[in-house]
Amino acid sequence: MNRGYLLLSFVAFVAYSLVAPLLKVAMETIPSTTAVFMSNTVMLVLLGGLLVYQGRSPHQYLSHPKLPHIVGWGVLLAVGLLAYYRALALGPVSVVVPIYGLFIAVSSVIGILALEESLTLRKGLGIVFAVLAVVLMSL
Repeated sequence: MNRGYLLLSFVAFVAYSLVAPLLKVAMETIPSTTAVFMSNTVMLVLLGGLLVYQGRSPHQYLSHPKLPHIVGWGVLLAVGLLAYYRALALGPVSVVVPIYGLFIAVSSVIGILALEESLTLRKGLGIVFAVLAVVLMSL
C-alpha cells in the first residue's frame, strides 16, 4: 500500500502551521479581505504554473458531473477563509487556530457518517480528545 499520503500530510502540516502566524503579522497593517485576495492570488499563480508544468488543463472538467461539488467547495472555502483571516486579524492565534482546527474533527465525523468510513474506538476517542483540546485551549 502506498503511504505517500503520510509524507504529504506531514508537509501540509508543517506548511500550514506557519500560515496563521504569518497572517497575524501581515494583518497588523493589511486588511483581512486584502490578505485573502493577495494570498490566494499567489496560490492561483503557483497552481497555474504547476498545471502548465504537468501539461494538464482544467477545461475538460468544466462539464464534469462532479463540478457542482467543486463549486460548492469553492464557495465554502471562500467563506471559511474570509472568516478565518478576519478572526485572526481580530483575535489571538492561540484561540482562533484551535477553533478553526475543529474542522478536522467535524470532517472526520462527516467521513464516518456520510462516506461510510470506519469508526474505531481509537478514532472516536481521538475526535473526543480533539474537541476537548480545543475547548481547553480556547478558554
